[in-house]
Amino acid sequence: MSGNKKTPKYIFVTGGVASSLGKGIIASSLAKLLQARGLSVTIQKLDPYLNVDPGTLNPYEHGECYVTDDGAETDLDLGHYERFLNVRTSQLNNVTTGRIYFNVLSKERKGDFLGKTVQVIPHITDEIKRNILNVGETGQYDIVITEIGGCVGDIESLPFIEAVRQLKWDLGEKNMLTIHLTLVPYLASAGELKTKPTQHSVKKLQESGLQPDIIVCRTEHSLPLDIKRKIALFCNVEVKSVIEAKDASTIYDVPLLMEKEKLDQRVLYMLDVYNDKDPKLDDWKNFLGRLKNPVAQVTIGLIGKYVELKDAYKSIIESFIHAGAENECKVKLEWIHSESLTEENIEEKLKDLDGVLVAPGFGERGIAGKIKAVQHVRENNIPFFGICLGMQMSVIEYGRNVLGWSDAHSTEMNEETEHPVIDLMEDQVKVSEKGGTMRLGAYDCQLAEKTLARSIYGKKKISERHRHRWEFNNKFREDFEKAGMVFSGINPKTNLVEIVEIPSHPFFLGVQFHPELKSTVKEPHPIFVKFVKAAMDYAAEKE
Repeated sequence: MSGNKKTPKYIFVTGGVASSLGKGIIASSLAKLLQARGLSVTIQKLDPYLNVDPGTLNPYEHGECYVTDDGAETDLDLGHYERFLNVRTSQLNNVTTGRIYFNVLSKERKGDFLGKTVQVIPHITDEIKRNILNVGETGQYDIVITEIGGCVGDIESLPFIEAVRQLKWDLGEKNMLTIHLTLVPYLASAGELKTKPTQHSVKKLQESGLQPDIIVCRTEHSLPLDIKRKIALFCNVEVKSVIEAKDASTIYDVPLLMEKEKLDQRVLYMLDVYNDKDPKLDDWKNFLGRLKNPVAQVTIGLIGKYVELKDAYKSIIESFIHAGAENECKVKLEWIHSESLTEENIEEKLKDLDGVLVAPGFGERGIAGKIKAVQHVRENNIPFFGICLGMQMSVIEYGRNVLGWSDAHSTEMNEETEHPVIDLMEDQVKVSEKGGTMRLGAYDCQLAEKTLARSIYGKKKISERHRHRWEFNNKFREDFEKAGMVFSGINPKTNLVEIVEIPSHPFFLGVQFHPELKSTVKEPHPIFVKFVKAAMDYAAEKE
């Protein structure tokens, strides 16, 4: 095995001028192009905030929390990495400033630095470098791409930039390069593109001792050659190293735009990697073809409580894009705030929908609306899909309106209920710390024969990712089964319920796990694919 160990080359992606320019998409697109040339690639994200991980952040603060197979709560950019590359990420792929300081201070308390003054340089920067190199030391990758969150010039990202500066000398010539993503704004009043923000951003990076090797420019308009020359001249790079990243209609166009700009060729040339293959992107182009030329359309209501910030449901949105392309169907999402749903308006709000997804979440807010929505779709045979809290709401609704237990609830919202159909897992009862203590990561699930779940997956045993504390209460299982609900997915070790369905309904499925975390361009998640198909059938019947 040791003979096949790879010595990777390192690429760092920094950003300037403004946040949200799409470092994650550029990193993923470059990785996709290198992967399509036969190289093995992974991406990691360094986040400059002080939370140890994003698990305790409100989705309004930072969007969705993405969970990996090994149970790490990570940044949503890791979702992009997996969706583009179809390669699983892990705890190693996301590190925050909080984690770095936590590690260093834990060592200090244990006495590892006895007698030494613990400082940002070398102790914090060494820990950052250790975390960057950790991924490459697995020996699995030709290329490791590291995306540094935030903007150049932010106080909190300075230790990361310094660590990259040091690595340039540690790793040696041709073993690493830096890509800097900036904005080239268009001033409508002057009718021209402005390079000054990019110049300032690069100067800021140079002040920290780091010279970018490639500059990727986000822009609404094409960059003429004279603008590229100007950027090259003032920013100390060759003209070939100035790459245009024009706004695209979908993020999945970006790898092809980057190929056209020869970003992958430039990177390989500068890293001295010999590769004479053209990127194999036939599957990717086929996916784009289906995505852009749908033959049908469905409207699916996404009912949640963070709908003002679409990033809170990033993986769900992308899963619908993958499943839509697979079905050659455009999926139009109708965003419905669960707090806005009442007895009086529910029919009006849901009347034009071909399917309803009740989204995951935590806490009491918006619960009543979610339960009303489940009741409406169950009674009117509208395709329903509930994820995590959405599945729990379907159980509560069934308990109340089919079994007649008006107080059926989850102990998360009502500890006094006599019918706690959703209850805290036994191993969660004594948990007092919030960070990283939920049921996290991949767990097995056994599927019952002759069920919707089994027909969707086409196999007996599956593995899906989790992020929750509350579960279906098995004390009530028999009552539910007698009343017509089927528990089609069970965890073989703990006997916990993973999937619920109602066979008398055309498509009614609730899952305790998060299937959206495993959907990729190459392998759209089967539940989303079948749910979109069910919505298409429902839409066709309505006509």
